[in-house]
Amino acid sequence: MSVDASYRDEIERWHAGRITRLTAPDGWLSLVGLEWLRPGANTIGSAVGNDIVIANAPAHLGAVEWAQDGTLTVILDPASGATIDGKPGLRAPLIDDSHPKPTVVAFGTLSFVAIDRSGRKGLRVRDSAARTRTDFRGIERFPIDPAWRVEADWQQLDPPFQLATSTVIGTIENYPAPGMATFHRDGKRLTLYPVLETPDATRLFVFFADLTSGAETHGAARFLYADMPEGNRIVLDFNQAYNPPCAFTPHATCPLAPPENRLGIRVLAGERQPAGC
Repeated sequence: MSVDASYRDEIERWHAGRITRLTAPDGWLSLVGLEWLRPGANTIGSAVGNDIVIANAPAHLGAVEWAQDGTLTVILDPASGATIDGKPGLRAPLIDDSHPKPTVVAFGTLSFVAIDRSGRKGLRVRDSAARTRTDFRGIERFPIDPAWRVEADWQQLDPPFQLATSTVIGTIENYPAPGMATFHRDGKRLTLYPVLETPDATRLFVFFADLTSGAETHGAARFLYADMPEGNRIVLDFNQAYNPPCAFTPHATCPLAPPENRLGIRVLAGERQPAGC
């Protein structure tokens, strides 16, 4: 099928940006660990005997304290050489990723931020020199097909539908779906519930599965962003469907496609299953 040059360029620009973000020093390909914290003090370092052992870290990096009020504090060993948000320091609040700018503790090529998943708190560890990043060779995709740029009907839901979503770590996240998208393909009427990731989100987020999932594409889900609907129409461009972080690393906490967003067709567009995953 011939593809309009301007549309092909649009998708290729999107894909290039996607690869740039994925391969950035703090992108998903640099993720090397997910360490869950327990209430109280959690010692950290490469030496055996620390509560959390991180290879290639200083022997005694310091500790993270989880207080009774739910706050986290990082306390660094003076000899560690680590930085807090790019600056020298020994003690600071450890702001987790539920905030726009979580605190970054860095040491050599490694760093960590705190995460909160339904009350479970952990450290997400990255290494800019990780082999998953340095050896990355791209992602295979289906051919660009403008027929997969779908203009769907949009039905506003008031109040929003709460889409209960399981994650790969066994938690349940509830996302507000402000509406329902409906379209027809292969003789079937199909529905998806795009959600708001945050209250101030300016685009809608879709996690979905289809009949390629687990074979040609990643089994847990693929992701897709869409602009806000205009009137009773919304555009879902499956040529921009991409793999979740858990397609590349076992240390992610991705949502799984809920039953409401499982399509009974093969979506032959967007990213395929990464090689070796």
